[in-house]
Amino acid sequence: MFCVQCGNQISSQGRFCSLCGKEHNVRVVDDSLEPAALLQEEIQLNTVSDQLKTTFIQASEKINAMVGERGPIEVNLRDVFSAVFKKHKKEEGELLFIAGTSITTPIESEISASWPKPWLFSRVFTMFAVTYILLYICIFTFDNLHAIPGLILVGSFTVPFSLLIFFWEMNAPRNISIYDTAKMFFVGGTASLVFALILYSIIPVYGLDYQGAILVGAIEEIGKLVVIAYFIQKLNSKFILNGLLVGATIGAGFAAFESAGYALNYGLAFNEEAMVSIIFLRAWTAIGTHVVWSAIVGAALVYVKGKDPLIKEHLFSTKFLKLFAVPVVLHSIWNMPLYSLNEFYILNFILIICAWLFIFTFINAGLKQISRQYSIDDAIS
Repeated sequence: MFCVQCGNQISSQGRFCSLCGKEHNVRVVDDSLEPAALLQEEIQLNTVSDQLKTTFIQASEKINAMVGERGPIEVNLRDVFSAVFKKHKKEEGELLFIAGTSITTPIESEISASWPKPWLFSRVFTMFAVTYILLYICIFTFDNLHAIPGLILVGSFTVPFSLLIFFWEMNAPRNISIYDTAKMFFVGGTASLVFALILYSIIPVYGLDYQGAILVGAIEEIGKLVVIAYFIQKLNSKFILNGLLVGATIGAGFAAFESAGYALNYGLAFNEEAMVSIIFLRAWTAIGTHVVWSAIVGAALVYVKGKDPLIKEHLFSTKFLKLFAVPVVLHSIWNMPLYSLNEFYILNFILIICAWLFIFTFINAGLKQISRQYSIDDAIS
């Protein structure tokens, strides 16, 4: 074998190159290749890695610019999710659930501008998952068909509702209660379905070809936008993180009830196995569909309106329409018959990553908004 760094011939029993000291047992090297070829191969691998990193940084900078920020996104995902794997007392969860009331909402000068470390959403997910497994046992072990409605409901709500809790924990201002969030989830989620159906009655869609996919993306995102705008106006939301939560909550309700409908239809048209398959498919793909698409819409709307009352001019501003086009495009592409990219759900994973890139960009922008507010308040005082 040859050292991939300097080309010196090395022993297969050794661990380090005797000439340059490079550790070589971490990568199997074909000794039939010339040292120059090995070096070229290593350079090419490094080049591809650097290109991917550069592309990601450039993309994050462009997305950041869309929300008025500069530079790449500042986020350490390992740190953000570090609290998920720690033990938490029951009292900690109880304290979280009382946030957002008139008694517990912090004054603006005391709002933390550091990245929140959510964990409660993982416990909510676990609770739903255990409940789903128990209902599954009732049906497929004991042939108890009475558990089917529960299985559909719990299976359809697990991921959307858990994501809702995640965005609720990420709402650093702590000014929206769990009661208001639940109200938006149930009433807002079903209201957005109604508005989408009204639009479908006006603009019928006959199939999910390319044109149909675009129409579905536009219609459903507009239907949710109407409800998101209503709750943002009602809550007088001025923080980007508020808009992110409102949008995510409406999207979670939309996703949960829509998935329940799909599960019921598959169960009636086929069998219980088909029903379980569609529940599972829509559950894991929910991490990158309606919840995050609507979160982008809500955050964009608050970003554009700022502290001002929401008016129709905000909805038709160029700045908002550019950001609103993002979930419409993501939604449309998700539904398109791009069969060559659907192998192993490649297209889904790409779209999920793109959506979350926007989500973390808005979280970053929301925290910087809070930080800048501190600076203004300090300057005034």
